[in-house]
Amino acid sequence: MNKQWLLARTPPERLPTDDDFNLVETPIPEPGPNQMLTRTIYLSLDPYQWGRRRSGMEQPGEVCHGRTASQVVRSNIPGYREGDFVFNTNGWQECGLSGEGISVFGYMFPRKIDPAEAPISTAVGVMGMLGLTAYSGMHLQCEPKAGETVVVSAASGGVGQIAGQIAKILGCRVVGIAGIQEKCDFVTGVLGFDACVSHHSETLPEDLRAACPSGIDAYFENVGGKVFDAVLPLLNRQSRISLCGLIAHYSSAVMDQARDHWAALGQPTFEQQNVQVHNLVVREFVPDYQARFLDEMGAWIREGKIKYKEDLWPGLEQAPKAFKAMMEGGNFGKTLVGVGDDPTLDDALKARRAGTDVLGSSE
Repeated sequence: MNKQWLLARTPPERLPTDDDFNLVETPIPEPGPNQMLTRTIYLSLDPYQWGRRRSGMEQPGEVCHGRTASQVVRSNIPGYREGDFVFNTNGWQECGLSGEGISVFGYMFPRKIDPAEAPISTAVGVMGMLGLTAYSGMHLQCEPKAGETVVVSAASGGVGQIAGQIAKILGCRVVGIAGIQEKCDFVTGVLGFDACVSHHSETLPEDLRAACPSGIDAYFENVGGKVFDAVLPLLNRQSRISLCGLIAHYSSAVMDQARDHWAALGQPTFEQQNVQVHNLVVREFVPDYQARFLDEMGAWIREGKIKYKEDLWPGLEQAPKAFKAMMEGGNFGKTLVGVGDDPTLDDALKARRAGTDVLGSSE
């Protein structure tokens, strides 16, 4: 039997509750022509999934969407065989089908992943769409130049930690905005940002101004709300913004209007300072940049230039709890659910996971 979390309803609540999800067991499906059956090893939890559910893109009774790192069980697809590891979109379930007739949500095409290049969990993190999101927004949209000041909100989260480190590789002064002190210490002490301020601080605007004495040249936006309020007056002329997410608004009753509200609030400053604002839609970068990104990111990880923290929750049963914690800011790093056994784990990675959960570190 195949355990699955289904969406129980179109969520009326601003944040996830237990009533939004329903755990069921169904027979394991058989792959048809040009399909393969895979077992889920790692499930990625991401804030955008809540937007899909609240907007009605995901319908009650459907398996909750999610990107996954999986292993092939049976294959009727040429080039894929039993035992191969793949990136796909099994969602919140133990087993799923990929291939002909199975949705890829527009751009999340299955592909093989090589455990020799990086831990397979990174296929739904730093070496996957999440990493490409950070790369596209920071490297391609913001185009930071050596010596500039770059600010990244949600700096300890899955996307933010990578976006900031890319800016450091490009020679920038990088300032993070995170939550609790432990996260701020991680951002500076492990990831190598030059400074990090807490959005919990009652003096956030003053703290950020002190950390950015020359103003802000590029801003990677993940949050909105009071964080954006603090950033706005510090934007320099011809600064650039990559608008990735607005997690502060995902629990809002008017979530669909969040980007319009954000843009309206910033427009006077954008016009006065000639700020370039880029909406970040990662699917637009997949055709032309995914291969280049995988090559560059793989090299950075091997060289120890990129470090990456995972927040791993063991067991599919924990998916709703982990998702709720992430939406409330209770995660620390990229949120993953360990659904099945990972046969690629070596002793070194097991030890690292048991300690700091920081990948890419040579320490």
